[in-house]
Amino acid sequence: MQYFNYNGKFYKEGTPIAEPGNRGLRYGDGLFETIKMVNGELILGKEHFNRLWHGLSLLQFKIPKLFTPQKLQQEMFALAKKNKHQKFARIRLSVVRGNGGLYDAENHNPNYIVQTWALPDGKGTLNQNGLVLNIYKEALKSCDAFSNLKHNNFLPYTMAALFAKKNNCNDALVLNGYNRICDSSIANVFIVKDEIIYTPPLSEGCIAGVTAAYVIAKLQNSLYKVIEKPLQINDVLNADEVFLTNSIQNIQWVKQIGNSVYKNEMIQKICAACKLV
Repeated sequence: MQYFNYNGKFYKEGTPIAEPGNRGLRYGDGLFETIKMVNGELILGKEHFNRLWHGLSLLQFKIPKLFTPQKLQQEMFALAKKNKHQKFARIRLSVVRGNGGLYDAENHNPNYIVQTWALPDGKGTLNQNGLVLNIYKEALKSCDAFSNLKHNNFLPYTMAALFAKKNNCNDALVLNGYNRICDSSIANVFIVKDEIIYTPPLSEGCIAGVTAAYVIAKLQNSLYKVIEKPLQINDVLNADEVFLTNSIQNIQWVKQIGNSVYKNEMIQKICAACKLV
């Protein structure tokens, strides 16, 4: 039996906790973080909590004095231990506002859910079989003050994931309102062209990826040339190499998008330079 944590208490998996008036259900009024744990350590934990607290501020949550990153970390550790997931785990922290209508929330305090899942040993190493992607064009990502948050208004990504599965692909690229590459359904996007690494800037509406920021900093310190610029669809289709980054898989080689096929010679060097676990 697995457990989850809701507002500081353990419940058996499958226990109902949300009321019909929950604003997270009604309006997607909340945020989430997905963090990898390795041998009892949260990978880039500080960066994840910095992003979460920035989002809570933008969404105008009222933060209680005892609601701190340290408290949440302790509860993550306790839940992972209870579920026997300390060695390799995926941890999801969801924060929602609670009950109320659109104009009359009962309060603005955070309600939170912590879940853990075991990961296989070695998760995060470079994939030997490249990913096959497609491009989803039906739901466009906005470019506004909230676009970089991992908030629960996840419709473009949800539909992109369904589209990818329906078309027997590993993932799908999401476009922004300018029909430029934003990110994928679960990751940030990088391309390599003539040994220069490109990725969309945050102004393009992509998620402010914790792993993406880490990779950019590491590569710049290793004297790789990294340029943040808007990417057209043809920039990706005509790239030499394409890779994705997120907190669980780290760096993933993309082998094919449509009729475009990519190698991974530089990606292997990038993985070695970044040294993620």
